[in-house]
Amino acid sequence: MAADPPTPHDPGPTLRRTLGLLETTVGGVGIILGAGIYALVGEAAGKAGDAVWLSFLIAALMAAVIGLSYAELASAFPRAGADYEYTHQALGPRASFVVGWLIVIANLVAAAAVALGFGRYLNSFIDITPTAGAVVALVVATLVAFVGIRQAVWVAIVLTLVELSGLVLIVAVGVPHLGDVDLSEAQHGATGVFGGAALIMFAFIGFQQIATLSEETVDAHRVIPRAMLLAIGITGILYLVVSIAAVSVLGWEALSDSRAPLADVAAESLGDEAEDVVAAIALFSTSNTILLVLIAASRMIYGMAGRRALPRFLAWVHPGVRTPARAIVLSLLVSGGFALTGDIGLVAGATNFAVFIGFAAVNLSLIVLRYTHPDIERPFRVPLSIGRMPVLPIIGLASVAFLTVNLETDALLVGFGLFLTGVVAMELLQLWRPEGSSPRNGSGS
Repeated sequence: MAADPPTPHDPGPTLRRTLGLLETTVGGVGIILGAGIYALVGEAAGKAGDAVWLSFLIAALMAAVIGLSYAELASAFPRAGADYEYTHQALGPRASFVVGWLIVIANLVAAAAVALGFGRYLNSFIDITPTAGAVVALVVATLVAFVGIRQAVWVAIVLTLVELSGLVLIVAVGVPHLGDVDLSEAQHGATGVFGGAALIMFAFIGFQQIATLSEETVDAHRVIPRAMLLAIGITGILYLVVSIAAVSVLGWEALSDSRAPLADVAAESLGDEAEDVVAAIALFSTSNTILLVLIAASRMIYGMAGRRALPRFLAWVHPGVRTPARAIVLSLLVSGGFALTGDIGLVAGATNFAVFIGFAAVNLSLIVLRYTHPDIERPFRVPLSIGRMPVLPIIGLASVAFLTVNLETDALLVGFGLFLTGVVAMELLQLWRPEGSSPRNGSGS
C-alpha cells in the first residue's frame, strides 16, 4: 500500500528550502536548551542528591530513544506537519487532528510562558511590567520569523551561542571543585534518581520540533534525522557536565534549596555580580526559545492547513519572504492572548501532557507503519527489530508512560481538558468544512 503523496498546498509560492545540517542542528540545540536547565538542575538535585548527573543521563537516553522514532518518520515524511503528519499517515485524520491540536496549543502556551519569563528577567534591568515585556518579546520574535526562515535560524544560532557561553561558564567554575562531593551517592536512592530523570526530561523537550523545519531544509529526509540526533547528543553531554559542575560547587542540598541554582553556582566562585551575568544570558535564552517555538507552531499550523485539517487560508505562503505569514500571525495572536493573562503556570504545566501525547502517537505511528506501509523509503531506520516489530519504539512508549505518571494531578486534568477541546474543535471544523474538502485519509486508499 503506497503512502500519501506530498501535502496538497495551494498552487503558488512554497516554503523556501535553505537550511542545512548546521542550521537545523544548532537551531535544535537552541530550542532544547531553552531556560529549563537554569531551573531544573536544582529541583532534580533535591530528588537525586549528588548523583543528579545520573538522572540527566537517564533522561538523555529516554530522549534519544524517542528521538529515533521521530528521525525515522521524518526521513520517510519530511513535511512541516511533523507529529500531525506522521499520525495522519498511520492512524488517520481524526487521531492526527487531536495530536496536532495539542502540539500547537502546547507550543503557543509555552511561547507565552517563556515570554513572561523573559519579561521578569527584563524587569530586573529596566522598569517594565513582565506582561508588557512578554508582549514585546512575542512581537519581535514574530517579525524575525516573518522575514525568512534562514534569517530567523541564524538569529537563533547567535542566541544559542550566547546560551552556550553561560553553560560553559558554569562548567569552568565547577572544574576546580571536582571531587568535592561523592558523585555516586544518591541520597534518596533509585526512586530519587528516576524521579529526577522524569523531571529533567522536560529540559529535553523541543528536539521533536526540528522536524517542523522539514519543508525548509535541503535534503530534509537525510538532514532532519541527523540534526535531531546530533542536537539530543550535544545537549545531553552539555547537561551532564553542567550538572556535575553545579553539584560539585554547591552540593545537592544547597543546590536544591536555591531559587536560581546556576546563578548561585556562578556567584559562589565569581561573586554576586555573576548573578547579573546569568540573568542577562537568560534574556538571550528565553528570546531564543520564544522565536523557535513560534516557528515550530506556525509550521505545524501550516502543515495541518495544507491537509485541510485547519482552514485552508492558513496554508498561504507570502510570495516575497516565502514564510507561512498567516500561520505566523495566528501564532502571535494566540500566544499573545495567553501572555496577557499574566499567569499561566497551571496550563503551562499541562503542555507537558500534550507533548507526551505527541511522543506516544509518534512511537505508535512508527510501529503501525512498519506493518501497514513496509515498502516506504526510509533513509533512516530505528535499529533493533524483531521481524517487522521495532523494539525501541516500545521502550519509547514505556518511557512516555513513565513520564506521564510523574506529572502532577492538576496538570493531567488540565491536559485532559485540552485534549477534549481538540475533540470539540475537530467536530466543529467538520461541520464548518465545505463538502468534499475533508482531510484525506492517511491510508492512501
